[in-house]
Amino acid sequence: MFGRKTPSFLLLFQMSLGQQQSTRGVPCLRCKGTCSGFEPHSWRKICKSCKCSQEDHCLSSDLEDDRKIGRLLMDSKYSTLTARVKGGDGIRIYKRNRMIMTNPIATGKDPTFDTITYEWAPPGVNQKLGLQYMELIPKEKQPVTGTEGAYYRRRQLMHQLPIYDQDPSRCRGLLENELKLMEEFVKQYKSEALGVGEVALPGQGGLPKEEGKQQEKPEGTEPTAPTTNGSIGDPNKEYVCELCKGVAPADSPVVYSDRAGYSKQWHPACFVCTKCSEPLVDLIYFWKDGAPWCGRHYCESVRPRCSGCDEIIFSEDYQRVEGLAWHRKHFVCEGCEQQLSGRAYIVTQGQLLCPTCSKSRRS
Repeated sequence: MFGRKTPSFLLLFQMSLGQQQSTRGVPCLRCKGTCSGFEPHSWRKICKSCKCSQEDHCLSSDLEDDRKIGRLLMDSKYSTLTARVKGGDGIRIYKRNRMIMTNPIATGKDPTFDTITYEWAPPGVNQKLGLQYMELIPKEKQPVTGTEGAYYRRRQLMHQLPIYDQDPSRCRGLLENELKLMEEFVKQYKSEALGVGEVALPGQGGLPKEEGKQQEKPEGTEPTAPTTNGSIGDPNKEYVCELCKGVAPADSPVVYSDRAGYSKQWHPACFVCTKCSEPLVDLIYFWKDGAPWCGRHYCESVRPRCSGCDEIIFSEDYQRVEGLAWHRKHFVCEGCEQQLSGRAYIVTQGQLLCPTCSKSRRS
C-alpha cells in the first residue's frame, strides 16, 4: 500500500543485500587464482565458490576502510582522529596517517627515486619516530603499499574490526528489539572500552607533541608538564614492557594506552590482543580485564558470536554447544545445510556437521 513505512530492520536487510552484490567476482588471495571470484553466501561470511572467508578476498577498499574506522571512532573521545565528510549528513571518515619516504638512487647519469609508502602510520608523531616505530614491527607486517604487509593490514581490519560488530545495516535479520540492544552495545563499548594506542618515547606518553599543541587528554587524567616529541624521558628510570617485561630503551618508541594509564607501555611488537596474540591493527584496541583486546575478541567476550554467520547474537534464544553459539536459524550443517535442531550432529574443529557430511569428510 502507498504510504506504508518499511520497518527499519527490513531496510537494514535490503541495504545489506545491495552491499553484498557489489563484492561479486573479487579474487581470493588464499586460493591464488583457483577461485573463480567471490560468490557471496546468502548469510555466511564466506565465498560459496571456494569456501574461504570474506577476509581472504579483501573485499573492502581504502575508502570503505576509512569510512568504517571513522564510524567506529565517531561519538567517542577519539573522534579527533576523524573528519566530517562534505555533504555526508554527519558521516565521518578516518584521518588515516600515511607516511611517504623518497630516497634518491644514483643509476649512472640519471637519478631515480625509491619511494616507499606506508599505508598507515601512527597518528601524531614526526617522521623520525614513525620510522623508528616501523622498524620495530616485523617486516612482513609493515603496511608498505603493494607488499604482503599491506594485505595483512587489510585482512586484519576486516577480521579484528568486523563492520557488522558496529553497523546494524551490515547485519542480516536483526529484529527491532535486537537492533536497540545492538545500538546500546556499541554505545557502551565506545564509552567504556574502545581506545587507540599512542606512540611516544618512554616517559613521553600523554604529553604534548613537538608542534607545541596540547593533545586532548582523556577525562580524569592529571595535567602534565610539556615536553618535546623526540626528547628522552627520565634517564634514571627503567621502562619495562607490560607484555614481555623486557626493558624499553629510552631512545626507542613504545605504545601507550590511555585506558591502561601512562605508567604502562608496550614494545611496538608487543601491543597485541590478549586473546589471539595478533598485533592490534592501526593500534585500535578494546580495554578489558587489565589488557588490550582486538575488537572481534572483545565483542565475543561480552556477548556470544554466531559460529554460522559470524555476527554477535542479540537474541536470548540461541543454541550453544561445546562453548560455541549459533542463532537458532543458523544451526545447520556446514556441508549440506540441513537444519540440525532436534537432529543428530557432530562438532569437530569448530565445524557443525550432520553425521553423513562428517563421515564423507573423514573418508
